[in-house]
Amino acid sequence: MTRTSSARDRILQAFENLLLSDGERAATLESVAAAAGVSKGGLLYHFGSKEALGEGLIEKFLQLGAEDLVAIKNAPEGAASYYLRTSGQSDASFDKVLIAALRLPQGQMEDAKAAFAELQKGWFDAIQAEINDLEVAQAIMLMGDGMYYNASLHGSYLGIPGTTYEQNLAALQNVVNRLRK
Repeated sequence: MTRTSSARDRILQAFENLLLSDGERAATLESVAAAAGVSKGGLLYHFGSKEALGEGLIEKFLQLGAEDLVAIKNAPEGAASYYLRTSGQSDASFDKVLIAALRLPQGQMEDAKAAFAELQKGWFDAIQAEINDLEVAQAIMLMGDGMYYNASLHGSYLGIPGTTYEQNLAALQNVVNRLRK
């Protein structure tokens, strides 16, 4: 990695981290530059404005999303199982960039939402291609959404007393297997 791309990556990561920890208003060009260990001029060399930083974050989200679509389509356990398993991983870098992108100012947040909707359609299409049942594919998507919600609240498990994330995932996988029949 070159020094230039390393500085750009550090700037983008600092912006993401500030959005996550302190919100959009605190993620000023000055605070991002300081967190990235670059001058404001260095930041402006890579990203000419705060809007350009947001565009860079959405590009990062789209890149990680494209990688995830390849992974779901090639998952040895199948798209449905992959989707459920990865939906419970709220600490993954992909999840963090999604949340950060949704904290962008209103105009850019709409771009982030549109990118996420496109990604969700890709996940759904992969599950639908495997399952070949619209309603079952929808149910699997909603199960994954529930896994994500609970992981976000409780930290990578469903929050059911006396159970582990792995036990809950196995239970949902059993339901998916029954729905496939």
